[in-house]
Amino acid sequence: MKIVVLCGGLSPERNVSLASGREICRALRRRGHRAVLVDMFLGVEEREGELSALFDAPDGLIQEGSLGEQEPDLAAVRAQRRGGGASLFGRDVLEICTLADIVFLALHGACGEDGRVQATFDLLGIPYTGAGYLSSAMAMDKAQTKHVMERLRIPTPSWREITYTEAEIPALTAEIPLPCAVKCINGGSSLGMALPETAGELEAALFALLRYGGHIVAEEKIRGRDITVGVLGDRYLPAVEMIPKSGAYFDYVSKYQVGGASELCPAPITDEQWRMMGEQALVLHQTLGLTVYSRTDFILDGAGNPWCLEINTLPGMTAASLLPKEAAAAGMCYEDLCEEIVHLSIEARKGSI
Repeated sequence: MKIVVLCGGLSPERNVSLASGREICRALRRRGHRAVLVDMFLGVEEREGELSALFDAPDGLIQEGSLGEQEPDLAAVRAQRRGGGASLFGRDVLEICTLADIVFLALHGACGEDGRVQATFDLLGIPYTGAGYLSSAMAMDKAQTKHVMERLRIPTPSWREITYTEAEIPALTAEIPLPCAVKCINGGSSLGMALPETAGELEAALFALLRYGGHIVAEEKIRGRDITVGVLGDRYLPAVEMIPKSGAYFDYVSKYQVGGASELCPAPITDEQWRMMGEQALVLHQTLGLTVYSRTDFILDGAGNPWCLEINTLPGMTAASLLPKEAAAAGMCYEDLCEEIVHLSIEARKGSI
């Protein structure tokens, strides 16, 4: 098949997306697909001949890069685009996507997981991987997802949604219970979040989160073990426990740097705990209207009770990512996982275009 692996974009998770895209593209090419890697924002800047010829590029347009320990400088990324422009789609991106049999969405964060790309592709009749536009948008919004959890009676830490300005930070610092977790409404990869223990840490976190828009969820901090469970098709996968090497929470560095964390898969939990979290992940996935795959994060408290935190509709697909580890524990290699996502997505798109 002709496959565009779409990655990059202008999300704070851009570097994670590029890393996912490179590995997905290589895996699909190893399986004989005419896969090419395309940066959604920068597009196809240099090419000769017909656009369709890019599917036969010997390197799949894959450029080497490193993930890095910091989120990208998006202003610098904008400056790289020749000719500027306000569109999130770079040169020839939509054109090459219309030539593909399917677009594999390796996007993460607000540039790809919030439903806008999916809606654009639906209007243009372009098949793509993963969930549709409406369910993607709902799952990306942490407050909306929390409301669904509560309706389903899935235990989740007590929380409130807050939109604030700098002037309101002193009052919020005094009224938000501590310790807590504060997260931007549509963040991911542990970017745009903090776990303050003191009023000073909370104040600093609220100032820092203003750069993401000042729209957050503040929730009770549950102390316990970080567990995640993936869903693929109509089944849930083995759970993973994440143990940061630094002793801190499972942050950006712990998630994506080699040696940043120990990841135990299957997680050393009871079968009852795994089934409970797996069934909650599956019903949340289905109730939100998600299709193909997702990954749901939990905290397992000291009494062994799971607390559902959030769901990810385009989970990371890097070498250090969790969903590929879960698939491997279920007997599915990385290439098989990518193939399964493609074929499940083709079935999901039937009748919707």
